[in-house]
Amino acid sequence: MSLARRRTIPKRRTSVVIWKCSQYHFDSQMPIIMGILNVTPDSFSDGGSYAGVEEACAAARKMVDEGALIIDVGGESTRPGASPVSVEEELARVLDVVRQLASEGICVSVDTRHAEVAKACIDAGAAIINDVTGFRDPAMAEVAKNSDAGLVLMHMKGDDPRTMQDEPIYTDVVSEVANYLLSGAHQLEGLGVDRSRICLDPGPGFGKTAKQTIELMRNFQEFAHLGYPLMVAVSRKSYIGYAYKIDEPKQRDDASAAEALLACELGASVVRTHNVALTAASVEENLRPYALLGIGSNVPLVADEGEEREGKIALLNQAIADMCMLPDSQIIDVSSFYESEPAYYEDQDTFVNAVVLLRTGLPPQELLHYLQAIENSLGRIREKKNGPRTCDIDILDYQGYVCDHEILTLPHPLLCERDFVVKPLLELLPHHVLANGKEVLLDEVTVGKAWKCSGQN
Repeated sequence: MSLARRRTIPKRRTSVVIWKCSQYHFDSQMPIIMGILNVTPDSFSDGGSYAGVEEACAAARKMVDEGALIIDVGGESTRPGASPVSVEEELARVLDVVRQLASEGICVSVDTRHAEVAKACIDAGAAIINDVTGFRDPAMAEVAKNSDAGLVLMHMKGDDPRTMQDEPIYTDVVSEVANYLLSGAHQLEGLGVDRSRICLDPGPGFGKTAKQTIELMRNFQEFAHLGYPLMVAVSRKSYIGYAYKIDEPKQRDDASAAEALLACELGASVVRTHNVALTAASVEENLRPYALLGIGSNVPLVADEGEEREGKIALLNQAIADMCMLPDSQIIDVSSFYESEPAYYEDQDTFVNAVVLLRTGLPPQELLHYLQAIENSLGRIREKKNGPRTCDIDILDYQGYVCDHEILTLPHPLLCERDFVVKPLLELLPHHVLANGKEVLLDEVTVGKAWKCSGQN
């Protein structure tokens, strides 16, 4: 049995965290490696590498052996300035390769912007359509609608790869790309495409300068707020050459793997790469699990009369600053602040709450020890259960970890009933599924009604 089948998720699991690609179902909370197979004479770093179908298929099998779960087959270069090819020529390059790999049980993606090519490849067994033009062509959207393939919806500024780099201008590249992707996903869903089939790709290097792409990549967590699987497709891109001072594309593999790892820590789940072995090893060896932390306060250390809420926010900001000093850990994202009614013990002041997304190499109980030390340093008093407190930090969920110990239960047993936890958590990770397989849903909350603190978007 191929590696591509061995690590897929059984169909009986229907949570929205699963990226559905025809018969292949992938857990998007774990990195999914997509190997690049360009059967073109002019791709920017590997054009002309494969002389025929068997040579291309052999390269694909090698990538599967190295850890690729998906092979992305492309027959037209989309590098800036590349000459377009006819549909007939593109099909001549890719169709036999797609058919052969699919017949071997390998999950095949077709990298194309042409509806005729996409449909022919789906009919030949491809399970994913990777469209750099974001399904803007109504014919391509129709192919997507009438299939059960996974869909990679990418952002590209402009309509043509040949001119996409002609002075791309953005007011805010991150928000503009996010809005485009969300709008495109909603349009597909409006046609009847199930959201579980959609993966988003911000399109680094496509209609973006190197500096714009770097800004995009350093804020990759913002795309996780959209609630879809995310692809990171940076392998050997020109912005890496700019940032790392590496002119030759084939020499950019180490830097590409480092950029892919960073994007995975910020929320990417599909990694498109030329060098599968290096990238798979980098992610497997270095990607830290995530922890979701709930923080709250209703006793400010210092606050003038009428400024109690600001004092609580200041205290939580101090707790967040202290978390920045945790060993082998990095704060990835912080929700808005939410004010909430007290829960359980109701005869007390309102709380201010937030959720922090952390990547950490600390195991759960050791992490808890550090967090309790932060609580103590900020004057935490534990005299009354659910009573007033300067700072409360709970581990809500820890990736891949379920336990019921005397000092720590994970996921947090009361998480899903607390409005002041669920709202900020879903702000960061819409449709989040806990380590025990339970989806976090807003309609299940029963206590602690919460609302965003005024002055926040």
